[in-house]
Amino acid sequence: MPAKNTMILVADDDPQAMRLVTRNLQAAGYEVIAARDGQQVLQEMEIHEPDLILLDLLMPKLNGFEVCEYIRTFSSVPIIVITGRGQVQDKARALDAGADDYITKPFSIVELLARVRAVLRRTQWNSSGNNRNHPSTITIGALTIDFPKHQVTVDDRVVTLTPIEYRILWYLVQNAGRIVTHDLLLEYVWGTEYIGENHLLKVNINRLRNKIEPYSAHPTYILTRTGLGYLIPTHPEMPSANGTHSEER
Repeated sequence: MPAKNTMILVADDDPQAMRLVTRNLQAAGYEVIAARDGQQVLQEMEIHEPDLILLDLLMPKLNGFEVCEYIRTFSSVPIIVITGRGQVQDKARALDAGADDYITKPFSIVELLARVRAVLRRTQWNSSGNNRNHPSTITIGALTIDFPKHQVTVDDRVVTLTPIEYRILWYLVQNAGRIVTHDLLLEYVWGTEYIGENHLLKVNINRLRNKIEPYSAHPTYILTRTGLGYLIPTHPEMPSANGTHSEER
């Protein structure tokens, strides 16, 4: 059973779908807040602090893409996008807007609840004391992770990361100096069922780079090893004033 006060904000303008999802979430022990359109989602966010948002893409007033982008300007709350549009470009756009995961209609309640549990598990991992076997802080170049505080800084500037972004960075930093394969990252961050979902990983790596890299087009910290995976060097080469390195990454 979930924690007693685990709150999920469900946004869908389809009354039947809303009832189905709400009843099953409540039966699983979650507290549910309902929103019928994009504006109501933002209004509920001002009143409540949900632990997770289930966000339909096709809603009136503000669509799911717009809502997701706006929420990411002030909150790292995990978001699962629910869409009847299964096209790859829509999924990619949702991830680019800041979604942590997506599920395509029609879906089974078993699948939905599994996705909810997985996302909440990743979030709870970030807020737990699951950092016993490494130093309290690690600094690589101008990048510092304070594990007890779950805080990331670059040049003493605090960087706000989503739970997924933090988990990716945490794992790469723990393996600094070693190449971490795509499948290993996908399995560690999302789970074994996501192995092969390289686009999901690439979108989140790009979001992470935009937040921590001096010049995201010429990465300093998260380097790509084509066909293999990603690498954080133990001694990163800082970029010159024009954003380039002596050896391009």
